[in-house]
Amino acid sequence: MLSDLPPVALRAQKALFLDRDGVINVNHGYVFKKEEFDFIDGIFDLCRKARKKGYAIIIVTNQSGIARGYYSERQFQSLTLWVEHQFWKKGIDILHTFHCPHHPDYSHSCCCRKPRIGMLTKASQRFGIDRSRSIMIGDSLSDMQCAQAAGVGKCIYLNPALPKIKGRSPSPNSRPYYQACNLRAASRLI
Repeated sequence: MLSDLPPVALRAQKALFLDRDGVINVNHGYVFKKEEFDFIDGIFDLCRKARKKGYAIIIVTNQSGIARGYYSERQFQSLTLWVEHQFWKKGIDILHTFHCPHHPDYSHSCCCRKPRIGMLTKASQRFGIDRSRSIMIGDSLSDMQCAQAAGVGKCIYLNPALPKIKGRSPSPNSRPYYQACNLRAASRLI
């Protein structure tokens, strides 16, 4: 009988939080057209590996181009659907894309623009994410600050300027985040 079974504690899922521009695609500055969207080499392999390890994939991206009037919310959403579809065609499910459309000069009135934690909080509440078991990959210090403030378990700073030392990453004890010179190196940290 089902009522005789002991209660099972549901464990929140873990997530791989990805910044968009500079991690998923080449940051050409205010990209809103699919013709200008160039995927960074290794992003699909990294996401496949994360999915195999049980991570839900969530994109968290500052998009001040909306507030600046460079593109509309509708144009951003259209590109987002296209990007998520490209992942789907590669066998990768993106759970959701969260974005902050606010201008950095007015970010004091917004809780979502990284380094603030609003997008990660919303993702955690909506999808039952355990941030302590999650990973954030970003290409800016604001991504790292956001993840650390939100209690994300592992933060990976994607920094192509790092020397390409095979198999070597800074110890988490010597820095508040890991660093990787490319997505292949980041993949080894998942």
